[in-house]
Amino acid sequence: MSFSGSYAPEDVEFLLTPIEMPSTPVEERERLIQSGARHYSELVAPEPIPDPEYLDLFQAAFKRNGPRMARAVASIALRINSDIPRNPILVSLVRAGTPVGVLLHRALLHLGCNSRHYSISIIRGRGIDTVALDTILNRHPPENIVFVDGWTGKGAIARELKQTISRYNQQRGVQLPDSLTVLNDLAGAAGLTADYDDYLIPSSILNSIVSGLISRSILNENYLNPSDFHGCVFYEEKRDMDQSQFFVDQLTPSVHQAITSPDISSAKWPIEKQKEISTKVQNFITEMIKEFNLPDSNRIKPGIGEATRAVLRRMPDRLMLRNNDSNDLKHLSHLANSRNIPIEIRPDLPFQATVIIQKLGQ
Repeated sequence: MSFSGSYAPEDVEFLLTPIEMPSTPVEERERLIQSGARHYSELVAPEPIPDPEYLDLFQAAFKRNGPRMARAVASIALRINSDIPRNPILVSLVRAGTPVGVLLHRALLHLGCNSRHYSISIIRGRGIDTVALDTILNRHPPENIVFVDGWTGKGAIARELKQTISRYNQQRGVQLPDSLTVLNDLAGAAGLTADYDDYLIPSSILNSIVSGLISRSILNENYLNPSDFHGCVFYEEKRDMDQSQFFVDQLTPSVHQAITSPDISSAKWPIEKQKEISTKVQNFITEMIKEFNLPDSNRIKPGIGEATRAVLRRMPDRLMLRNNDSNDLKHLSHLANSRNIPIEIRPDLPFQATVIIQKLGQ
């Protein structure tokens, strides 16, 4: 089954299987994941409606950083239009990639491309949805496909994409590109980006209500057959609070304006800069693992986007901020204070924010 969530059908086709599945309380879910009893993709966390103050912070972030996001989308669209001038096929990764994919799709149509936009699942440790990829390749040539996400943190999804596409290409005898396009590549792991500074992408601070009213993707054999697309929960009951269509509709004129601006050029991501950023991130992760005596990097969530997701749906041990005055961090302070999460100010952080997840499982 394909559907468009709460977006207009012409904006996106979700290759996901809507299922009915109860949420698992945050602390119980964290224990099950850390103990190894369940994979994170088998469970879905609760998604309460944000309080009015938090929604005000979202609106403020949109007004403040929406223009920067629009310029990034325009820059990437110009590059895609240069590389694949006629029929680019955008494949965004749910959920963070979906609103970015919608905006890129609209930008490419504005440039005269015959663009299509699909949104599919990729899961760390489980790979990309090969049933969805098969469906796309039955319709489009592999060389036209561009994988899109919102940002990178540690680069885990970018690496998962490379590994899983390598296997897929060998199994299917095709040559799908394995690089990821993002607005903001904090990890130096993407193939193309418009930015590498840790700033607040407005859509990153909300969950389903800015991503088409869908949950994060689910891969649970109790609800899905092997021939199904990966699953999701569709939150119809949250439609009155939905910001998804509003967000892309409000930002689209700014994207179109930026495309024609002489100040906006086609996105480039030099390999030298990628390596510099990647080294910085890996050094930071190594330091955090040592300082907090962690078994691996999975409990480290660097960057505003990853830190926000962690505070919204995980069990943080602490939230570390570079400073407590930045407008880009007010929503994180609000969330942390509402959940009694300790906040540490670390002026030497290479990111504006980082979360360390509590140890709960054995």
